[in-house]
Amino acid sequence: MKSITMLNTRILGILFLLPVICIPSLQAEELSGFDLQVKMIAEGCRSDIQNEMEKLVSSNQLSMAQMFDTFYIPIPNTSPQKFKTQYDHLTDEVFRFILDGCLERDERILFVVAVDRNGYLPTHNTTYSKPLTDDKDFNTRNNRTKRIFNDRTGLAAARNTKPYLLQKYSRDTGETLADLSVPIMLNGKHWGALRIGYWRR
Repeated sequence: MKSITMLNTRILGILFLLPVICIPSLQAEELSGFDLQVKMIAEGCRSDIQNEMEKLVSSNQLSMAQMFDTFYIPIPNTSPQKFKTQYDHLTDEVFRFILDGCLERDERILFVVAVDRNGYLPTHNTTYSKPLTDDKDFNTRNNRTKRIFNDRTGLAAARNTKPYLLQKYSRDTGETLADLSVPIMLNGKHWGALRIGYWRR
């Protein structure tokens, strides 16, 4: 009797786990059309970013602690406020080429960025990294790098660990976009997310 009870318990445990195991494949099937194309672009871009991060660590250019640095140092006289970290000077060198390449994949894509778990964006696309001016509105639209995007959408994307997250994004420049993100992992540890903002027709 005892063995039967144990068997039933194990069966129930397996049945309980099955929906969780099936979630990723069901999520992938929910996307179609351009949303699915964007997810594939995001996954490819994420893979390239992860590879570069791993190279920075394995080559001892950065330690894991430095790559996960959250001591954001304010950059003086910037509005909106910008921040430096121990790694952003290196991501400027290795991330931007990858991010720009993904941005050019389709004219409907407005931005492609990598953010840490707090929404910190160390390196933006070239088109959003124009020289700063005294015009705050110009800077908000054209120099969006090294900011912390910790709005509701930004944090949800940055902290999501599921295969992907598709959200509606009301940008601070007035546009309402689709925002699809996939998690970025570094040596098995969740670093943040690869986010793509795009027009959804």
